[in-house]
Amino acid sequence: MLELFSSGLFSLWLTMAGVPDPMRSVNLVAGVDTPWMTVPGAPDPNVQLALQQYLQRLSKMGLPMSSQGVWLQTGSTFLASNKGTTPLPAASLTKVATSLVSLHELGPDYRFETLLSTTGPIENGVLLGDLIVKGGGDPLMVWEEAIALGNDLNRLGIRKVAGNLIITGNFLMNFETNPQKAGELFKQALNSRTWPEEAEYQYSTLPEGTPRPQIAITGRVQVVTYGIDLLPPQTQLLRHQSLPLVQILKLMNVYSNNVMAESLTNSLGGAQYVAQQSALLAGFPQSEISLKNGSGLGVENRISPRAVCAMFAAIQRYVQPRSLTIADLFPISGVDHGGTIDYRKIPSAAVVKTGTLNDVSALAGVLPTRDRGLVWFAIINRGTNLDSLRDQQDALLQSLVSQWGTARSVPVAIAPTISARTTSASLGDTSRNQAVRSAVEVNTYQGN
Repeated sequence: MLELFSSGLFSLWLTMAGVPDPMRSVNLVAGVDTPWMTVPGAPDPNVQLALQQYLQRLSKMGLPMSSQGVWLQTGSTFLASNKGTTPLPAASLTKVATSLVSLHELGPDYRFETLLSTTGPIENGVLLGDLIVKGGGDPLMVWEEAIALGNDLNRLGIRKVAGNLIITGNFLMNFETNPQKAGELFKQALNSRTWPEEAEYQYSTLPEGTPRPQIAITGRVQVVTYGIDLLPPQTQLLRHQSLPLVQILKLMNVYSNNVMAESLTNSLGGAQYVAQQSALLAGFPQSEISLKNGSGLGVENRISPRAVCAMFAAIQRYVQPRSLTIADLFPISGVDHGGTIDYRKIPSAAVVKTGTLNDVSALAGVLPTRDRGLVWFAIINRGTNLDSLRDQQDALLQSLVSQWGTARSVPVAIAPTISARTTSASLGDTSRNQAVRSAVEVNTYQGN
């Protein structure tokens, strides 16, 4: 990475792609170099006019201009702003911060591990002991993943568990964070005879011929938060690895899943830590972000529009040398369906993140254009007529594209290398399950 910077080639390529250049856009905040933050300057007259017309339309709706935040830049060039450096309720734009810090702390290829163990041998298809699930914080343990684990337990010769299902560690199931309820859902997933309608539907999305697991657990679900070492000696059965973090983040952002964001934030050290690290990584003043959680629920989560753009640019700069783009992490207009940008009129190929509360509508991301390259933007509106606010946001972006022209093709810098559809299809893939012991070994192996 240092060699690329020293050669100047990487810097030139990023500039051509519309990503702020650290060699030319360096500001000082509390004595720290901040290459991704752009300082307000003289606005572009045409952009400023479009922004003023947008704000006037909101004013006619009874919404004060002082409550509407907008920031626009291309590369390191400031274009226009309204309350752009003021922290405002950011709703799910908070997930941009969660995504940035998750990538930095864990890496795009990081996988969460879930371990399945037993306290007894297998005899005639019956596990004579407890089945122990040790969660590792996987925010995407869903029906498909649990079904795959059930089928692999069947392959080990287990058809029935004589003891209890014991839940330890940080275990979520189907976005349920209560470990007792998560355990009950996992117990259901292992036995197709007890599947609810939702499990049946998710099973129907799996490859044709996927077996239906049948593991009847005689005992109850028991959550053990301490004293796990006091249980009888355990023999590991299966090691499950989650999808790579980059794919988890893509689904989290496409569907704006709050539980996934909260789980990631908690595993990183909490909302305050995410806020601090976001400011350091993206180079904007700490005063422009304040987080209560990692999902954006509640008006207490406040981020300035400029800081949102800085975080997007920092993510882009982080993933590009790793053969990824920002489109691998966030929804793409006209491409990703079923999430929060359905029925929007956002210009095609824009990579965005939405945010919604009862009185907040937000939209941010990067807009490809013919004449100005990549334009980074963040819009945070206060008001209760959410549909109208979304329409006005889309109209502002459309007006900018009308000024600058539509990009002739999707720029390489924001072209996806993976898709949400491919990621969803990867759920339930048994290749991410590793059998630690065979059925014969379980009967002879003592302890770990």
